[in-house]
Amino acid sequence: MTLQSINPATGELLEQFPETEAAELERILARAETADRDWRRRSVAERAALLKEAGRLLREGKSRYARTMALEMGKPLPQGEAEAEKCATACDYYAEHAAAMLAPVGRETDARRSYVRFDPIGPVFAIMPWNFPFWQVIRFAAPALVAGNAVILKHAPNVSRCALEIEQLFRAAGFPEGLFRAVLLDNAAAGRVIADPRIRAVTFTGSDRGGAQVAEQAGRHVKKTVLELGGSDPFIVLQDADLAQAARTAADARLVNSGQSCIAAKRFIVVEPAFAGFVERLAAELGARKVGDPLAPGTEVGPQARLDLRANLHRQVEESVRRGARLALGGRLPEGPGAFYPPSLLVAVDPGMPAFDEEVFGPVAAVIRARDEAHAVALANASRYGLGASLWTEDRARGERLAAEIEAGAVFVNGLVKSDPRLPFGGVKRSGYGRELSEFGLREFVNVKSVWVA
Repeated sequence: MTLQSINPATGELLEQFPETEAAELERILARAETADRDWRRRSVAERAALLKEAGRLLREGKSRYARTMALEMGKPLPQGEAEAEKCATACDYYAEHAAAMLAPVGRETDARRSYVRFDPIGPVFAIMPWNFPFWQVIRFAAPALVAGNAVILKHAPNVSRCALEIEQLFRAAGFPEGLFRAVLLDNAAAGRVIADPRIRAVTFTGSDRGGAQVAEQAGRHVKKTVLELGGSDPFIVLQDADLAQAARTAADARLVNSGQSCIAAKRFIVVEPAFAGFVERLAAELGARKVGDPLAPGTEVGPQARLDLRANLHRQVEESVRRGARLALGGRLPEGPGAFYPPSLLVAVDPGMPAFDEEVFGPVAAVIRARDEAHAVALANASRYGLGASLWTEDRARGERLAAEIEAGAVFVNGLVKSDPRLPFGGVKRSGYGRELSEFGLREFVNVKSVWVA
């Protein structure tokens, strides 16, 4: 079997990659186990120094990495460069703060001395998606590596070149041979890696359906898991919001990564008095964004990553319209090559429509009318997902009060939801469990060990 990289802007076959064979996979797992034993004995300072070098190399190579992302999954070049920069920032953050995060914590007990250690858990298997092909990997791998663990990466098949470039990045930074390896596998083979006794934990980012399968396989073998399973993030606009600023940010939040982001705003829930004004402004903002070749200057929205993904997106739009939604912008398949889809706006969206119930992974905004703030919060929570949420009001105290009522892993008041190395990232409900980033993410893949000394 071969894995293919196809340019989603043109349909051109870029590269084919042979799947990692069973014998080679065995060598990779054996080498990871050996490398892990040595790596865990090194000081945090030694590990951090290599992570700092990885950050430097990410900045140095950001133009090259951005081009690879543009070719393999359609990300506009400036967004790819920004992704590489963000990865470098995460490397720097953990290089600078890991020692404090991993330092033993004293506890008063009946012992002469007692404390909690944070020791490496062992090789971690990462199954990562295509939409942020560098950031999704680095945001997990940077803390896992500096904590003392080996990493085996199974990336999405359509971004195999990105996977290999990340492997080469860590090798060039001086990480030991075999400590970070990319394997090119289908989903069935991934299940065999999860079952391997040398793998101690699994992290997965993707669909809730895929996450359930990974959790089932890992649970069967008693492996720790962290799951980030997407979202249908609400963007709540109250009547006292700055509508112009809210609409500009709403367009940014919906169109980030051409709409292909787990924490992109997807359901725009607007209270009655602000509804008409917000919809008018949002339509203008969405319609002004430039769609085009991700390699071309000025492109703000690139293609969808694959034709099958675009087809599913269009199905969600058409079915929502059949169930009563109104198409106010876009919603038409463009002619010509590539997997392009125009920025689109659906209004009169209600529960029971795909635009409300499902994760809409593309540049389609769904606007929902709410009677008042209580109804808006109820609509926000009427989802099987709970990853991020954005709430807009001039009354910050009101925003913080309502944030406590929203079922999500993060709530941003008057801001675009984003991941940040300083803050934990993850969701509730069908958006998964566990956390990435911050000290909470770093400690997901450690042995929290109690030591009691008489």
